[in-house]
Amino acid sequence: MRRPNSALYAVLAVLVVATIASWWLGDDHGLGTGDVAIVAVLAVTFAKVWLVGMHFMELRHARPVVKGLFNAYVVAVPTALFALHLAA
Repeated sequence: MRRPNSALYAVLAVLVVATIASWWLGDDHGLGTGDVAIVAVLAVTFAKVWLVGMHFMELRHARPVVKGLFNAYVVAVPTALFALHLAA
């Protein structure tokens, strides 16, 4: 019988806490509806994307090029989204 990986449970717990945090930030509980709230929600969201990619899709074991492209995506997309928000 295979023993469950406790690191994955820790990542899952972080994802649950991050989901609650993004709901709290995005539902006008703490930071309002301004740019700070948008940056915070985007940061939490893409931190979750990174965690899922690295741990549940096992990209941490992928080739360096694939990991680099994924990391670039996780940085570029929220940056572009925030830039588009500021331009609007």
